[in-house]
Amino acid sequence: MSIAQNLLKIKSSLPENVTLVAVSKTKPIPDLMKAYDAGQRIFGENKIQEMAEKWEAMPKDIEWHMIGHVQTNKVKFMAPFVSLIHGVDSLKLLQEINKQAQKNNRIIDCLLQIYIAKEENKFGLDEEELNSLLASAAFQEMKNIRIVGLMGMATFTDNQNQIRKEFTHLKSIFYKLAPLPKTISMGMSGDYQLAIECGSTMVRIGSRIFGGR
Repeated sequence: MSIAQNLLKIKSSLPENVTLVAVSKTKPIPDLMKAYDAGQRIFGENKIQEMAEKWEAMPKDIEWHMIGHVQTNKVKFMAPFVSLIHGVDSLKLLQEINKQAQKNNRIIDCLLQIYIAKEENKFGLDEEELNSLLASAAFQEMKNIRIVGLMGMATFTDNQNQIRKEFTHLKSIFYKLAPLPKTISMGMSGDYQLAIECGSTMVRIGSRIFGGR
């Protein structure tokens, strides 16, 4: 099937309240344009430089989501245009995003990444770290970022029960936040249907749209 057909098939299977982020990392611009021409307007990249190059070359009604691990020294390159930063996992990173957003006279939306997997190489805050970050004076002072929700990545495993447990754990943390933010980003090509069952409102899908890398 073509990129457009893949995209439309996935979109037709998603509930109305679920946002699709087309994960376009490493894919060439002509592939992204096929998805764009089929109506997709939200793309996810994991390298800031690549995302900036695509942003410059492509139509300006696209929302660019940074879905990879973010290095503080690279924030300035995406601050002028990024729509949502998914993997915010420290106060230090948040402060840098706030600083660069201020320079660009913007308020940048962010998702706080929660560590839910049983894998050492995944990033994120635990519940205690999340609560102390949100309660900190430094966080209260930031005027150029907006926390719109949480994000988490499940363990890379075939064990559906474990994945369900991790997604449910993220949702329980999400529901404790007040006032309740709007986005809970969990689920990728392999587990997005389960993530939606567990309450996800944003899924990140790449290979099922664009084919393998």
